[in-house]
Amino acid sequence: MSKSKVGMAPEDEAEATVKSSRWDSIQRCGIPRKIKIDEEKLRRDILIPEYLCKAMEDAIDRRDATIVAPSSGAEPSGSSEVPKAPLVVFVDFCSCEHRGQQMMRQLQQFISKGQVFDLLATKPSHFVQHGLTCLENLASQGDKCAEAIRQNLKIMVAGGDGTVSLVLKSLVELSVHNKKPIPPTGIFPLGTGNDLSRSFGWGGSIPFAWRSAFKQFLHKAVSNGVKHLDSWRVILMMHETKERNRSSLLNTLQNYDLTQDEEIQVELPETKSFSEGVFYNYFSIGMDAQIAYGFHHLRQDKPYIAQGPTLNKLIYTGYSCKQGWFCTPCLKTPGLRGLDSILSLYIKRANKKTWKEIIVPPSVRAIVLLNLDNYAGGGHPWGYPTPEYLEKKSFYEAHPDDGLLEIFGLKHAWHACCVMAELSPAMHIAQAAAVKLRLKGGDSKEAYMQMDGEPWKQPISKEYPTFVIIESTPFQSRIISGK
Repeated sequence: MSKSKVGMAPEDEAEATVKSSRWDSIQRCGIPRKIKIDEEKLRRDILIPEYLCKAMEDAIDRRDATIVAPSSGAEPSGSSEVPKAPLVVFVDFCSCEHRGQQMMRQLQQFISKGQVFDLLATKPSHFVQHGLTCLENLASQGDKCAEAIRQNLKIMVAGGDGTVSLVLKSLVELSVHNKKPIPPTGIFPLGTGNDLSRSFGWGGSIPFAWRSAFKQFLHKAVSNGVKHLDSWRVILMMHETKERNRSSLLNTLQNYDLTQDEEIQVELPETKSFSEGVFYNYFSIGMDAQIAYGFHHLRQDKPYIAQGPTLNKLIYTGYSCKQGWFCTPCLKTPGLRGLDSILSLYIKRANKKTWKEIIVPPSVRAIVLLNLDNYAGGGHPWGYPTPEYLEKKSFYEAHPDDGLLEIFGLKHAWHACCVMAELSPAMHIAQAAAVKLRLKGGDSKEAYMQMDGEPWKQPISKEYPTFVIIESTPFQSRIISGK
């Protein structure tokens, strides 16, 4: 991994980084690392008996996991072989220039149709609620094969970060109801940024030679170990208004206990609204979210002009220029000024219970709260500081399962470009176990926010503040390592 200029790593680590980067470049050119695979053995390891696939399919279709008499040809055979690592795959049918369609057909031919789900037809939540419960019910009736498959099941997701997050959120229901084990998840990276995939060793994109490479991905899912990933709950509190946030990742929350925070209790009016959501990668506020918002709506209005990762990134850059992020030092538009005019930032450090205010530098126009070590398509804005730098700043070494968010700032697009090219470090602001944002409009009537690539325009008021609380959830996700 590359190092930022903040606390350069030793030379031997830098040399290893260069070799790793070269190898990543080769992979992006479609030359996957060769792994000798026994295809028949791989298929035996992941193939779920047909009668169980049929039982799960029926349960999902009926939205009912109650065991019914099996249909003709769906009865269990006494010789049903129990697979070593039973696997199901969720495919984003429309991802990566519709490569998802082609991959789905290949996977169905190699495994079976009953183990490969089109996300447009089968929601992950329905699979969890009805498909997995069906296996548990069969196991409770003495079906040893169903019991073994439920215990050893793994999931692969073919799609981008948003698709992977959708599956992970569905699996949280198992943790809530203490239904263990939680199936670990692996990734076929078919999105634009693929930062989740990069962070866990699955790469930044599916190789051009994916028709042969997908079997290597399946082999990794069967053979590799499991790591953990934090998830973060976002609670948005504001005065009641007709203008509401439009993020699909935020759901209405009926109530929230405000007794723990006297400031919020005092400043929010009696009529107030609450929303909540979960993110795995990042939460950001400011100009980067504004650009993402414009790009997001362009892609919705004119989907035909956003037909792949490369074109998406070019259009995204064009929006950066159009909205003024490359020349903000010269502009006086209120929406392009520093965030310090509307934002107050508070954090709780690790093992601390009290909020501490962190001064937002006036030059910062975007603040990012990062959970992974990859951001915006493979950048490492936090860098890899040396132990001496960490000690000086009272920081910890960053990991996706450490219960901490890395908070950094971006000044303008030139700064962001240098950060992403690792020519300059991001502005390290803090490291936190919980975050509180207080927004109150000055000249601005809205603030742009985004969460795991989903942007929205948040109305803010001069009269009443808007609060965002971000805290870790009690449940970590299980991710199969790609390395």
